[in-house]
Amino acid sequence: MRMRSLAIMVTLICLPLGLAGCQTTAHNTFLYKDMPVSNGTAVAGEGNKILFKGNQLALAGSGVKIGDTLRDVKVAQNDLSLVNIAETKGSGKVRIISVVPSLDTPVCEQQTHILSERNKGLDRMVELITVSIDTPFAQKRFAGEAKIANVTFLSDYRGAEFGKTHGLFLEGPSLLTRAVMVIDKTNTVRYLQITPELTQLPDMEEAFQFARRLVTES
Repeated sequence: MRMRSLAIMVTLICLPLGLAGCQTTAHNTFLYKDMPVSNGTAVAGEGNKILFKGNQLALAGSGVKIGDTLRDVKVAQNDLSLVNIAETKGSGKVRIISVVPSLDTPVCEQQTHILSERNKGLDRMVELITVSIDTPFAQKRFAGEAKIANVTFLSDYRGAEFGKTHGLFLEGPSLLTRAVMVIDKTNTVRYLQITPELTQLPDMEEAFQFARRLVTES
């Protein structure tokens, strides 16, 4: 009864204020904030940089680009077992890989909720994946508290091999940069956005639309 009252209260607050970012679902009461969405992309890999509040951060590793095959690298699942990022449960169909620095930050949290809750039914056709450098325990805690059950959480905490292998590793803070990738059924990277400013969201809606077109084509 209390949860129902809370959901009604949030709806009543959002509607008069015209907050398009506010959303409630039957399973979640996450409050979306008005955050900037990047309309551009940086380039992955050694020698390239992104910004964090205007300050430059260097990317490390061999940069991935559209048309490349997703590279073989092990990441950790919630039970600490390792899986090849190219061979997750959704391999052989379209996958969306959302890359975030840390789930315990507001932008990463919202990016992950968007992936889970605003995909407009794509989760029934594609695998949704979040990769971060958080430990598997932290990822599992986050998913439980956020009530997110339709996203595969994979951890790059064991040496950031996913980040380094794809040129998405930030050397200074030892974090992954922010990105979204769409992988087709042949494991080819068909869409890639790396936000030039780390504090901005990627255009998840554009990634969703691209993934939906791939599903329709196949």
